[in-house]
Amino acid sequence: MSDQTNATETHSFQAEVGRLLDIVANALYSEREIFLRELISNAADACDRLRYRALTAPELIEGDTEFAIDLSTDAEAGTLTLSDNGSGMTHDELVENLGTIAKSGTSNFMQQLTGDAKKDVSLIGQFGVGFYSAFMVSSKVEVTSRAAGDDAAFTWTSDGKGAFTIDPASRDGRGTTIVMHLKDDAKEFLEEQRLSHIVKTYSDHIPLPIRFHGPAPELPGAEDEEKVVDVGPRQLNEASALWTRSKFDIEDEQYTEFYRHVSHGFDEPSMTLHFRAEGVIEYTGLIFIPTARPFDLFHPDRKSKLKLYVRRVFITDECEDLVPSWLRFLRGVIDSEDLPLNVSREMLQNNPVVAKIQAGLIKRIISELTKMAEKDAESYEAFWDAFGAVIKEGVYESAEHRDALLKLVRFKSTTQPGLVSLAEYIERMKEGQNEIFYITGEDAEVLEKSPQLEGFNAKGVEVLYMTDPVDEFWIGQVPEFEGKALKSVTRGSAALTDIKAEDADKDGEDKPEESADDAMEISALVTALKGSLGDAVKDVRKTDRLTASPCCLVADEGAMDIHLERLLKQHNQLNQSSPRILEINPDHALIKAMAAKATENMDDAAQLLLDQARIMEGETLPDPAAFARRMTDVMTKALG
Repeated sequence: MSDQTNATETHSFQAEVGRLLDIVANALYSEREIFLRELISNAADACDRLRYRALTAPELIEGDTEFAIDLSTDAEAGTLTLSDNGSGMTHDELVENLGTIAKSGTSNFMQQLTGDAKKDVSLIGQFGVGFYSAFMVSSKVEVTSRAAGDDAAFTWTSDGKGAFTIDPASRDGRGTTIVMHLKDDAKEFLEEQRLSHIVKTYSDHIPLPIRFHGPAPELPGAEDEEKVVDVGPRQLNEASALWTRSKFDIEDEQYTEFYRHVSHGFDEPSMTLHFRAEGVIEYTGLIFIPTARPFDLFHPDRKSKLKLYVRRVFITDECEDLVPSWLRFLRGVIDSEDLPLNVSREMLQNNPVVAKIQAGLIKRIISELTKMAEKDAESYEAFWDAFGAVIKEGVYESAEHRDALLKLVRFKSTTQPGLVSLAEYIERMKEGQNEIFYITGEDAEVLEKSPQLEGFNAKGVEVLYMTDPVDEFWIGQVPEFEGKALKSVTRGSAALTDIKAEDADKDGEDKPEESADDAMEISALVTALKGSLGDAVKDVRKTDRLTASPCCLVADEGAMDIHLERLLKQHNQLNQSSPRILEINPDHALIKAMAAKATENMDDAAQLLLDQARIMEGETLPDPAAFARRMTDVMTKALG
């Protein structure tokens, strides 16, 4: 709005904010102190943003160049005040930032909220709406803000119960002041010692001073007139950028709290990398791999969250060229010595310095993950469960790093507990086996019942489960690994003939040789099925991949794999299905019975057989009514 009046404006919260505030108000007591961490983090971000803007518009900070965050309390009024001299907010920004959740992914965020206060509060910070945590301890919150470069100030006021007001106000200088009217059970946050402990625990790393204003604590043994002495503001934090310190002087707890500051998470990092790169270009990195998967990891934007600094000045946390999207789970800071301080976000695109930082960062991360995989399989398995699908995106997108990433990829399999690598799979390959077999789908427990696996299981041939959607795409870029082709068991060319069974001496021992008459009957059945099914199938043929099931569907060698086709249809990227090959098990009782009557009309039986194969694949039948009719007829005859 450009023509605000002097009247009080009343606004309703967005529905999502109302639900969020209800959850926050009922948050667990043990989590309440994090409200101060969230507000300090927001204030520090506001100062960082203004410092960056001032590089090209120095008038914005003229007369007030020292950034700081100030805390003060009023015991009589029961208020805690936090103030910064950062970028501030306009009238419209107060309405938008504190009354709505306008970021992309709002619906995804709201779906994550469960009513479990401890879990939901952790999501609040991740989503960038940590301000609302103030209502964990406040019955009313007043926010007075003046945007840098503006003369007008406004006050946002709310009790967090459905509405907020906006009033014209006055403020000396730019920035934001938050006054929290503390609840009766939150008066502990009026005590300097309590606030000092919180700041030291959660915000010691903030690279600008956090100061407390108010009377000094009473001195033991002092006279009454000496008990209350205002000694001026006391700085509560060290106020030096953590990544600039020697890693030998930093405690694990300090790393953890800095990680939580940059990630807005509540977990601990599973890996911390603190390094300084020197050479052609120089930069410092403090990079974390989370333990818990961020809730927006698979948001379509696929944005990275690394913060880029230039000589300790924050530049952006949206530099797409700093880290590839397949490492977007990384959190932390890169601080460059070689980029100009006045670099714009546009100048960062295709910047050779940024490109070299990215190359060095990728190499370092792959190296550290490789070490973890080799030395700590349990930790690596936990990492893979959280972020493996994203690493596979790198296999698909990054030809340069594909070979290194393939060594990191892990799978569940039909024969081994836990996760296995491609190299481990090759070590266990059977005599006569020259291919790495896999099956794709959405769930390993469902896939293990697939009829296409029966012959492989009978011979003890390991098959890898590929259950991430991205599997269908990266496999197309990787025809082989260490000379062994990757082959889907749902393709017609995945043959078992040359592979020896677990016990080579018993391979085929219990299977009687097919007589000439049997062969002729099966051949006649194949011909009859082709005639009855027509264009509904690509082909009909007998197979050795089945042991318990009478039939299955497979894709032709040059056709799209069955699961990929289903995936594309679900996302409306494919309208028509391709006909599949119907494979029949010549040793199954049903197939033998059908073969004995191959000269009779096979139309209904053939359609039932095909529909059975479709059902086993989890496909929707093209004509359920016809299937029901045929099944009714068969049951009637059988029971008649």
